[in-house]
Amino acid sequence: MNTTRRALVLVDVQQEYFAGPLAIQYPPRDQSVERIGAAIDAATDAGLPVAVVQHTSGAGAPVFDPDTAAFELHPEVARRVQPSWKPVVKQYGSVFAGTGLEAWLREQGADTVTLVGYMTNNCIIASAAAAEELGIAVEVLSDATGAIAIENAAGSATAETVHTTLMAILDSNFAAVATTEAWAEALADGTALPKDDLVSSATRGAQRG
Repeated sequence: MNTTRRALVLVDVQQEYFAGPLAIQYPPRDQSVERIGAAIDAATDAGLPVAVVQHTSGAGAPVFDPDTAAFELHPEVARRVQPSWKPVVKQYGSVFAGTGLEAWLREQGADTVTLVGYMTNNCIIASAAAAEELGIAVEVLSDATGAIAIENAAGSATAETVHTTLMAILDSNFAAVATTEAWAEALADGTALPKDDLVSSATRGAQRG
């Protein structure tokens, strides 16, 4: 029997990501937040510890101003909040940077975090990478996270390309990636999600190329 001890971490499921330049584009935000709700319900039923993270850029900032409605949790999360949840406010991409999340996870006896929320191309990948040096395993739910399209001096990519590419990158090394449905089944069975590795992913990529 697998002994994976999970905690669900809700990453920045805030109103900032549902309007304006940071509005999530892929998967469609209404679908991804619905899947986030389903993950919360499954975690609650299983008695998992839950941490709810909100990002702040400080008062008066153009985004993530804690004094604005955009800072607030999306209603799908807000209506599910329980007193037992660990509230976390962060200033950096990683949920571990400058927060007490790691210590709380140790107190809970959790050795694995399941990440849902936003954005794939910023806080999800930053948190997954940061967990490696802490010895914390990571799961990322592909349909309960989301990305935006980006363009800058280095190039451009659609939101779908950003999201699907980062899911493949995460699964090749930093995290086990699965749908919310597959994760809920693993949760019910008490098993770990399957995870690829860099060499196997590279080998198949070379064969495809």
